[in-house]
Amino acid sequence: MQDFIFYLNLGWEHIISLDALDHQLFVLALIAAFTFKDWKKILVLITAFTIGHSITLALSILDLIRISSDWVEFLIPLTIVFTCIGNMYFRNKKTDKTNFNYYLALLFGLIHGLGFANTARVMIAKSQSITIPLLGFNIGLELGQILIVILLLLLLTALLSIFKINKKDWILFISAGVFALSLKMSLERLPFLS
Repeated sequence: MQDFIFYLNLGWEHIISLDALDHQLFVLALIAAFTFKDWKKILVLITAFTIGHSITLALSILDLIRISSDWVEFLIPLTIVFTCIGNMYFRNKKTDKTNFNYYLALLFGLIHGLGFANTARVMIAKSQSITIPLLGFNIGLELGQILIVILLLLLLTALLSIFKINKKDWILFISAGVFALSLKMSLERLPFLS
């Protein structure tokens, strides 16, 4: 049980800590177009991200996949850039992009999972079962994401109602801001410049 709690806290810290800005920006970009009434869609989206994250963590811990950390650190903010571009492109469309977002979150979860892979590989002994560490870590990650989503939706609700901000303008504002920050991160992390 101690191992489970240790990894649960590790997953929680992985998304809640001040060092997790890239993950937090991704969650913000992912949910920018939603409100509280869309809570089921949001839960599916963040769970898709966690599933992708889990898959690459498991593959990395089992040493079935290894990607240079320089490339992973570059690709993580790049996934956020593409999420923001999608938000800005689809904000005026009448189509439901939930399925698109689901696959995007799953794919980008695969990439984000690689960001913790090296640390996880070192922490989990080869002789140790990966089930408890992965389960604990991913439950902690999911709980942290849910907290971030609730806080962001509360902020969105307050801004939309207090300042009477148009939802399409909100999506553009948030997506453009997150896009700029993420693009800057991507350019700073270009693998061939480091």
